[in-house]
Formats: sequence, structure tokens, C-alpha cells
Amino acid sequence: MARLLARLGRFSARRPWLVIVGWVLALAAAGGAYLFSGAQLATGFSIPNTPTQQVTDKLSAELDGVGGAVGTVVFQTDDGGAFTAEQQAEISSVIASTGDIDGVATAVDPFDTALQQAALEQQLASGAPGLENAATLYDFASEIRTVSDDGSTAVAAVVFDDTLTDLAPEVKNAVAAELDDAGIDGVTIEYSSEIANSLEGLVGVGEVVGLLAAALVLVVMLGALIPASLPLVSSVLGVGVGVAGSLAFSGVVEMASVTPVLGVMLGLAVGIDYTLFIINRHRRQLKAGADVRESIALANGTAGNAVVFAGATVVIALLALNVTGIPFLGVMGTVAAACVLIAVLVAVTFTPALLGLVGLRVLSKRARAKIGHPDHVALAPKAMPTWRAIVAVVAAVGILLVAAIPALSLRLGLPDGSSEPEDSTQYRAYSIVAEEFGAGTNGTLVVVAEPETAVDADDQVAVMDLQVQIEDVLMAQQDVVAVSPAGVAADGGLLAFRVVPVDGPSSVSTEELVGALRGLSPIDSADHGDIQLGVAGAASGNIDISQTIADALPIYLAIVIGLSLIILVIVFRSILVPLIATGGFLLSLFAALGAVTAIYQWGWFGEIFGVHDPGPVLNFAPIILTGVLFGLAMDYQLFIGSGMREAFVHGAPARVAVTVGVRSARAVVIAAAIIMISVFGGFVFSHLAMVRPLGFGMAIGVLFDAFVVRLLLMPALMHLLGRFAWWMPKWLDRMLPDVDVEGASLERPALRPGVHTVPAGQRAGSPSLPVKSPAQHR
Repeated sequence: MARLLARLGRFSARRPWLVIVGWVLALAAAGGAYLFSGAQLATGFSIPNTPTQQVTDKLSAELDGVGGAVGTVVFQTDDGGAFTAEQQAEISSVIASTGDIDGVATAVDPFDTALQQAALEQQLASGAPGLENAATLYDFASEIRTVSDDGSTAVAAVVFDDTLTDLAPEVKNAVAAELDDAGIDGVTIEYSSEIANSLEGLVGVGEVVGLLAAALVLVVMLGALIPASLPLVSSVLGVGVGVAGSLAFSGVVEMASVTPVLGVMLGLAVGIDYTLFIINRHRRQLKAGADVRESIALANGTAGNAVVFAGATVVIALLALNVTGIPFLGVMGTVAAACVLIAVLVAVTFTPALLGLVGLRVLSKRARAKIGHPDHVALAPKAMPTWRAIVAVVAAVGILLVAAIPALSLRLGLPDGSSEPEDSTQYRAYSIVAEEFGAGTNGTLVVVAEPETAVDADDQVAVMDLQVQIEDVLMAQQDVVAVSPAGVAADGGLLAFRVVPVDGPSSVSTEELVGALRGLSPIDSADHGDIQLGVAGAASGNIDISQTIADALPIYLAIVIGLSLIILVIVFRSILVPLIATGGFLLSLFAALGAVTAIYQWGWFGEIFGVHDPGPVLNFAPIILTGVLFGLAMDYQLFIGSGMREAFVHGAPARVAVTVGVRSARAVVIAAAIIMISVFGGFVFSHLAMVRPLGFGMAIGVLFDAFVVRLLLMPALMHLLGRFAWWMPKWLDRMLPDVDVEGASLERPALRPGVHTVPAGQRAGSPSLPVKSPAQHR
């Protein structure tokens, strides 16, 4: 692989315009495919065969207008007074026109519902015989209102034909446009996330600031604008090809709205890092006096080889999300893996082409003036003091364990309207409904009852009698505010009810209520036998998805750990180094989950991170963080560990090799980590509620893994282990392939940055100095 990459780097440096034009054409093709197909992103999440999905499928098949997604529209007077007759008429007109949009099953006028309730109240007050069941049903539903007590707020429901997962963006946009253009004097209109455009805020100010911070780091590290611009150009090109190409398939494969954002985050971060690693190696060689094209080839064969293996670990970890059996996670992993793969390809082809064009200008003027100067060759290092290693281990483990404590109380869920930015229509709609009609109105559940013996759907008395039996059981449950009938199947074999809980959809009490309602099944009925109950609705669906993901996380984690051990054993030809690397990854992962829990669930530093209503952690955040942080942790492990192994096999004592590896990669790892933190951190302030915890989790995870684990804990443990760190059974050593991740087979003494057997205080780098072979070292 190293020799192939060296040849590829040499070719790209000699034919730069051919390579650059090829990638520009690839970008144009991806962009054209995206524009031709258009992005069709799902705003909801579903997992086949969950209890909620099974109930939803039944509702869609047997009851029109019940199984589809339901959006909430809130009308509120600006002055706080009751709606005038003219305003009511205009609201009714808007709702009627909304109901006529293709893809909308029905739109419920809040004033029609209020009038029906008033008429029923008068009828019940008359005391006419035979209305006992109707009176009971009315009492059970009395807390369900569509117009507030003071008459200043009204809530309308827009019921779509399709579920939230299948709902076409065009339908949502049409409804949103109808509402935005209503222009009712003295009335403000807000609507829920089921209607709001899911792509709003895909790239915002925070993301741009993060990219600018990354650019600043590059300028500081590389000392000039030209070399600093190369990683940015390469990463943006890779992201463009990867994300546009992936979106082109969104019409064929169901893709969640957060999927391209993950591709952008990873594509930018790893694209910058991988390019930077190759450029850094090339610059070191140029400073030592190497020929430009030969240095490009060598950098591509050595640093590029490490990039390929590092990228391969990220790709494998992301593709492994498909084994969870959760479709939307599999698609997210596949798209992110494709973006990372393209970033690797860009790094080992496009980057050498750019380096070939800029030539020696990849160095600053000051550095060019001192090419070949002894100052460019570092003194042979000494091993760190053992006491410092012990302190580093204790401090690093202590920091990570303390940071991980909040993860013990981790709750998973999907964000509701309370998690949206305070200036968004989704948040305002959610808040108004909670304040005027109760928090549970935002998390209405749908309960389906299937009697063993069907009821005669044409016999209203029999239907109401059965409805009363079922609702009486439902109302007896703790945290139920109201229950109302939602429909009866034509054959009488299925009845639907709307259940309003006390609290919102992401609350603990609602989660417990869903479990309690399912635990009621079956209900015994003298006339209809056993009645099976099922629960659906957005809140129920989120609970099921969260539970499914939580169940899949240990399996996925086991797969990732297994991959980590296998890959690292092959790369480093050691048993203990992989164990150290994997153990460090687990510590940084749980520390990152603890930090995410503290911020987004506990609400710590909420004002800084825009967490105004703490709630459960995004349910797929832990599993995504596991895959991404594993890959990035292996990146840093390879960058630092390969330097240690290279020094060790060339004859340096084991503890000195640790210092050599850290010093050779420290600058680029620190810069790469800061860049990743900047890019990911920019998404912490995204307008998309699902993106913010992902951005924060990745940023804090990189912070822990790069600075605490890879630069502090891992070198200290390697020092304490000494030569034993590189121990491996001879029989296993003979079985493993020689992947040469350091590209040692390409090294020539004249180009080698330094020889590590020189006594302390003597300049290194002379090609005539003796270097032990790996065989002699053993």
C-alpha cells in the first residue's frame, strides 16, 4: 500500500491539472445529480416492527385520517383579547384552504369543534333519556379544548395522509406557505415541527464560525496563507462531492434530515485533518532538504498510508451501524462513511496535486530560507520521568471518570418542540399550547382497542357502550388528563382513542404512561371478550425508537471494540498497545456521554449552549458518537502510535520511542484536534435541535480523546510498560500480514526526518549513522 500511494502521489504531483480537473468534474457530476433529483429528506424516524409502528400501520389501513402525521397550528391574538367574529372567519377560511392541499387528509377548524362541544353541552344539560353514555364520554374528554378559556388562542390540527416519516417535503412546504401568507390582522400564527421546514438552519453562522476558527488554526500552525488554504480547499471539495452525491440518492433511499449534516461535519473535520497530516510530513521533509516531488511521493506513501488506515477504521465503524438493524441509522452511517472515504481519496490524490503546483511555497519565506539548516533537525529526545508518567495516568483517568458520572443517569429520547430554538415557530407553538391547554396536549397518545368480538359499527348505542368501558379503564390510569374517541373501523374490529397525558412527550411520566397502557392489555369485556390494546402517536414512537437503539448499543459497542483490537493488533503488532488504545477510547466515549448528559439532560451551562428546556438526550447520539469517536480515536492512535513504533523498530529504546512518537505527531494532532473541535463546535449552535447534541458530543469527545487520552494517558502507560508494550507471541506475529502503516519500506536515509539512536545532545539526521533493523532490535 505504501509503494502504491507513493506512486500515486508522484503521479499527482507531475500531472496536477489532470487530477484537479478530474475532481472538479466529479463535483460537477455530484452537484448535477443532486439538482436533477432534488433532496427528499424525512423529518421523522421509524423502525419497522416496533409496537408503535405496528399500531400505526393498522390505523392507516383501517381508519382514514387517524394514522397520518398530525401538525399543530396555533392562532393567538396580539392584544390578548378574544377573537373577533371577523378574525374567526378568516381563521376558518385559512384552515379550509389548508385542508384542500394535496397530501392533507383533513384540517380541523378549532371553532367548529368548540361549537360542537357547546351544542353537546346543551343537549346533555337537557336531561334527555338515553344520553348517559354520551355524558360519560363528554366528561372524559372535557379537558380537551381547541379554544382557550379567554378566547385569545385557538389550536387547529392538520392531519396528513402520510406518516411523518413518509411525508413529502413539498406537502409540508405547501402547508407552511399557506399559513405564512395568511396575514390575519391582529393574529399571530405559529405551527409545529411536523409542518416547519426541516432543512431550515442546515448551515448557519455557528458552522461558518467553526470553519473560520479551523482556518485560523491552520494559518498559525503552517505560518502562511497558501499552505493553510490547502486543507480547507481539499475538505470543501470532498464534502461537496460526498454530500451532494449522497443527497442525489435521497429520492431512492429514505434519508433523515440530519443525515447530510453528519456528512458535512465528518467530511470537513477528517478532510482537513487528513490533508494536514500529509502536508505536515511533506513540509518536514522539505525543510530537511528533500526534492519537492520525491518528498510528495514519500509523504503520500508514509503519512498517506497512515491516513488510509485511519480512514478505513472510521469507514468500517460507520458502516457497522448497518448491523444494528435500524434503517435510518444504517443510512446515516453509510452516507457518513462515503463522505469519509471521499475525504481519504481527496487527501491522497488532490492534496499531492496541489502540493505539486505550489512547490516550495508550501513553506513560509522564513522556512524556505533555512532549508537544510541544522535547526530543522530535532535533538534526540529523552524518556519522560517515571513519576510524571504515574501522575499523568492518575490525573487522566480521574478526569475521565469524573466527567463520565452524569452518564449513569442518561435518558434517551427525540427532541420535541421545547428543544427547538426559542426564536423558531416550532418552539413558540409548543410553548403556547403547553401554557394555554396543558403540556400533555403536545404529546397526545393514540390508543387502539381490538375487541375479540367486533362491535356493530352502525349501532351507536353499542359503540358508545364499548367506548365507555374502554375509556373508563384508560381514565383510571395515573397521569391521564382526558380521553376522547378518535374513530371506529367499518367492521367494528378496531376502535381508536386519543389520550392526553399530564406532561409533554419527552417527560418521564409520559414514558411510564405508555408502558402502563400497554400493560393493561387485554381488557376483559363481557360482550366482546378480550380487548387488546396498542399505543401509537409521536411520543410512543419516540419511546420505542429510543428503546430499540438502547438495546442495539451494547451489540454495536462490542463490534467496534472487536474491530479496534483486530485492526490495532495488525497495525502495531502488539497485544498491549491495542488494549491501551481501546481502553482509552472507552474512557473518552463515556466521558463525552457524561458531558452531553450534563448539558442537555441536566441543563448545566444551558445559557451558553442554548439549552433552555433540558430533556432526554437525543436517542441516536450515543451510537453515532460511538462510531465517530472510535474512528477519530484510531486516527490519533495511528498518527502517534505509528511514530512510536517507527522509532522502536529503528532501534530506539522503548521509553525513548514513546517520546519520539509523541513529539513527531504532537503538533499535528493538537492542530487536528483543535480543528475538529472547531468544526464540530460550530454545529453546537445549529438551528436544528438534533444536530446540536451531536456537534457538542463530537467536539467534547475529541477534546477528551486527543488531549487527555492520546497525548497524556496513552504515552504514560506506554512508558510504564516499556518494552512489554510491544510484546507479541511469535506464532501470532508470523500469522499477521505486514501492513507497514508507517511506510518504513519507502524510507531512505537521506529523506528520513531523523535517526533516533544518536546520543542526547548530538545532532541527528546523518545518513551514515547506524540504524538497527527490526530483526536486530528483537
